[in-house]
Amino acid sequence: MNKPHDPEKSYVVAVRALCDFTAKLGDLDLRFTPSPSALEGMAGHRMVALRRPAHYQTEVSLSGDYKNLRVRGRADGYDAEQGQLEEIKTYRGSLDTMRENHRHLHWAQLKVYGYLLCRQKNLAQVNLALVYFNVATQDETLLVESHTAQALCEFFEDQCERFIAWAQQEQTHREARNAALSSLVFAHPAFRPGQRELAEAVYKSASSGRCLMAQAPTGIGKTMGTLFPLLKACPTQQLDKVFYLAAKTPGRQLALDALALVQTAAPALALRVLELVARDKACEHPDKACHGDSCPLAQGFYDRLPAARLAAVAVAESGPLDKAALREVALAHQVCPYYLGQDLLHWSDVVVGDYNYYFDVNAMLYAQAQASQWRVSVLVDEAHNLVERARKMYSAELNPAHLALARQAAPTAIKGVLDRLSRNWQELHLDQVEDYQVYEEVPQAFRGALQQTASAILDHLADHPSGIDARLQNFFFEVLHFSRMAELLGEHSLFDITQGEDGAVLCLRNVVPAPFLAPRFAAARSAVLFSATLSPTDFYTDMLGLPEGTVSMDVASPFHAGQLSVQVVRDVSTRFIHRENSLMPIVELMANQYTTAPGNYLSFVSSFDYLQQVAELFKSRYPHIPVWEQSRGMEEIAKKSFLARFAPESKGIGFAVLGGAFSEGIDLPGKRLIGAFIATLGLPQINPVNEQIRLRMETSFGKGYDYTYLFPGLQKVVQAAGRVIRTESDQGVVYLVDDRYAQSRVQALFPAWWKVSHRKVRPQAQGMQAPEDLAPGLATDLHWREG
Repeated sequence: MNKPHDPEKSYVVAVRALCDFTAKLGDLDLRFTPSPSALEGMAGHRMVALRRPAHYQTEVSLSGDYKNLRVRGRADGYDAEQGQLEEIKTYRGSLDTMRENHRHLHWAQLKVYGYLLCRQKNLAQVNLALVYFNVATQDETLLVESHTAQALCEFFEDQCERFIAWAQQEQTHREARNAALSSLVFAHPAFRPGQRELAEAVYKSASSGRCLMAQAPTGIGKTMGTLFPLLKACPTQQLDKVFYLAAKTPGRQLALDALALVQTAAPALALRVLELVARDKACEHPDKACHGDSCPLAQGFYDRLPAARLAAVAVAESGPLDKAALREVALAHQVCPYYLGQDLLHWSDVVVGDYNYYFDVNAMLYAQAQASQWRVSVLVDEAHNLVERARKMYSAELNPAHLALARQAAPTAIKGVLDRLSRNWQELHLDQVEDYQVYEEVPQAFRGALQQTASAILDHLADHPSGIDARLQNFFFEVLHFSRMAELLGEHSLFDITQGEDGAVLCLRNVVPAPFLAPRFAAARSAVLFSATLSPTDFYTDMLGLPEGTVSMDVASPFHAGQLSVQVVRDVSTRFIHRENSLMPIVELMANQYTTAPGNYLSFVSSFDYLQQVAELFKSRYPHIPVWEQSRGMEEIAKKSFLARFAPESKGIGFAVLGGAFSEGIDLPGKRLIGAFIATLGLPQINPVNEQIRLRMETSFGKGYDYTYLFPGLQKVVQAAGRVIRTESDQGVVYLVDDRYAQSRVQALFPAWWKVSHRKVRPQAQGMQAPEDLAPGLATDLHWREG
């Protein structure tokens, strides 16, 4: 039946990917949603397996060949005594609302598994069972059919025939891609200083399958220095895909620009680059629901998908398929841009997207890579941001104000459930005396109330597939996420309750994301994390869960001390209790520097209130010096306008908050920026939440203060100072305004190429005493009422 094949030339496809390609028909329809989380799905599979006999086999590996195809996958379960192969599908809501095209896809997957099992075990026939498991009620619904091996073989070969032309095209593409990458030359005439060292380390990490943490200064070309060697490694390491993950839009754009340059420099290279865009930003009809009865781009989506897919990969081979290019192809074929992008994940070589696509609790890239058994390497841009981003991914909050809004929008049947949840909520903190308190666990009774609430809303959603009020839906998603994270509560997180005027806010606050991130790094063939600020190494290794054997490197800076004057102003304190006295010295310092060397400067302080105080005093005393200010909640247009003021021919001072939009990720080379004033250490405030984090850090790592306050604060300072020197020809000055910058433990965190000098604004400024005289025992913690 199956012709002999050459294993070396086989095109490998997962069962799910094969059936997604051949068996999806009709409309895109998301009304049978929301689906269970990945964790709930795994728990559902385990529950079904526990109900089966002891001889029941789970995760049965199967594979088979047809011509030059190798089809492989894992069937959920097999009962050899009953001769029954099972495919388990977890769901929420009512099974009756499942669309026929969904069930058609499920049967297709199970029939392919059935054929592979018959072939492997030489069976004449087999019973196939679709097991639908309701994660809320724990009920099973079995749909059973008996099929002969011959009938399943015919079905299998039919699916393969419908896929094989595409597979041959993909095989040709892969061979041409690898051949071009093997001979790929660097896109620039020469490497920048430090760039070759970085590239060599990236290539070695890919070759050895290890994780690399690279601290590399701004200006050496980190984006190209990491992408180029990893692309070169794709053929030898048999990489299916490269994931380039960034914290912000500018980082993704730099990657897309670098990849476009690679393709321009190597015309023979057909490299498919896909940019992932959030659904709300890609949606063409935000006022419509995602199903064929509502959205014209969902109607007949799978019928028009093959032509759109073919057109998209053709476009991708001549340049990156970014948001605009993907939208153009999608609309030309009248399909949804977002879900076209989802399909193209399978056929792309490089995927550029946000951190959350690989690291989030429901990360799509990670799930697809696991399901399809892709061999991937991961690049993490500006990796110092991953600590805070990951903490947010694995934290959850329930706000009583959101419950009140949900109740206003809820139908009568749901109001009662929400009222019961409210009563359980109140019982959690009846005995709480302090405004803020940490608890060891989320009580089972409250978790049960959350599950009942979610089930009730899901039942209502199943009966009203057109959707529910946004207020109720948003609260529903918050309940689901809180429930999921409550199941995972451990030493890595805190469960705390904060009492306020509007009620008690419940928070599952992740502190150490390492346990969640470690499996993601372990699943990749190799991973490279790079940033200008990745020290101390132990802090990031502990926080991010990097694998044992991770290599760290500190790329030498191409800049030298003569380019940047770093001056510590040691007779000013920016602590909260000294704030009023600090204003005049800071203003005089900035005015004197500007008078001496007119040009563009950035001034950073710790808060918007502090910014307003400094800026108002400066404007009143020096109205002839141009100033512009960052404001709270700045829109994108306002941010661009702020940065546009830093023109090569302009002069003035921009006021900004440290850690905000303008303290990292912006590029102002040459005369666009010649100096910065940083009047804060950036230390997080001492408050009950941070103190609990400090205690947890101390227990886990023995470095509570450093991990909670010092390291995160100084990382922001170094990032902000890094805005000044962007090229090897830049010259500039950075003033670090606070007496604590003179301490050796602080200066140990400065870049090695800095040469620090000390100065005073004026004799006996602020009437200051030494910090140790003012606050015995607290000077070692640097804070002492930090503002």
